[in-house]
Amino acid sequence: MKDRVAVVGVGFSTVARDTGLTYKQLTAQAITAALADAGMAPTDVDGVCALAFGQPELTGESPDSALSAQSVAQMMGITPVNWFTPAPTNFGDNANAAIAAVKAGFCHTAVVVHTGRTVIRKPDAGGPPRPTYVAAGDMQFSTPFGIPAGPGMIGGLTMTRHMQLYGTTEEHFAQQQVTSRYHASLNDNALLRDPITIDDYLSSRWISRPCRLLDCDYPCDVSSAVIFTTEERAASWRQKPVFVEAAAMASTHVSWEYIANILEGSPKVCADMLWSRTDLRPSDVDCAQLYDGFSAIAFNWLEALGFCELGEAGPFIAEGNTRLGGSLPVNTDGGVCNVGRRHGGSHLIEAVQQLRGQSGVRQVPNAEVAVYTVAHGPHCHAGLLTAA
Repeated sequence: MKDRVAVVGVGFSTVARDTGLTYKQLTAQAITAALADAGMAPTDVDGVCALAFGQPELTGESPDSALSAQSVAQMMGITPVNWFTPAPTNFGDNANAAIAAVKAGFCHTAVVVHTGRTVIRKPDAGGPPRPTYVAAGDMQFSTPFGIPAGPGMIGGLTMTRHMQLYGTTEEHFAQQQVTSRYHASLNDNALLRDPITIDDYLSSRWISRPCRLLDCDYPCDVSSAVIFTTEERAASWRQKPVFVEAAAMASTHVSWEYIANILEGSPKVCADMLWSRTDLRPSDVDCAQLYDGFSAIAFNWLEALGFCELGEAGPFIAEGNTRLGGSLPVNTDGGVCNVGRRHGGSHLIEAVQQLRGQSGVRQVPNAEVAVYTVAHGPHCHAGLLTAA
């Protein structure tokens, strides 16, 4: 990218299940951590993009009212605000909007923050009943058949399709999770760190067969923040800047149930656009932080980005290529099945920390190029980052 955009600050809030913290408290923690990482004051920022994700019927706090960009700016003392936006749907979309705003000159420094809260409902805990689900519009024709009955159903459908088309096995998915948990065991900030075996995976319960409990991301309370600025300003701050080489986003369908082939949604379109915007190739990438809300999603991203041929993600992982020390270390922080559901923020932040050389014992030697992805299916985002 001409007139490059740089990442100069990253930060997380407290990360745990049922912290009792509000959206605003988590958000303030993450932005404060990102500002400290960069060595900035709030007044050094003039752009804000904020998004909340949660269960207002359980938390009693509406994410939308809690985290408008203007309310976040006021809370943090960011003034004046030259650019803000009603947040899109995930951390990747937010990042893309901020990158574009800085590059276009709408603001010189933008903070992107994404906050999620998850209440773990216990069967005997009482509380308000779950809201009645109404299948309106076109969904009335798919919902009665269980599509989509929930995120776990999507995970199961995606895995089933990959297995039927390409001969992928449960052991292939198991190996991905064994590898991710090994990486998480090296990460003090991961919520799940105990190593697992293939037998542990195969004995975990099904959520939507063949999707098992260990195939699913781990719900938690967390906020993630990233600060983008211009290349010129990047030299003024504490951390070595990490530059945005290319970024892309794609939407190919309204929602999951409209995808004719669940393995051929937006990632391939997004990946092709990403590579068209750079001279770098897949072989130049030192590590990949691939969205893995369910196991098969990471498989699809490996194939869409050209790290292996279509249908070969299972053997590629089983051969050890995605493990630290392999040809393409993937999700070196442990992925969201282990660090917690951070809505894509952890993928971008881990890519930044790898390129800074700050990942400790899980550091990829001499990492200079990293790719991160967010979301899957109907819409998604991908970014390519380079070290200074």
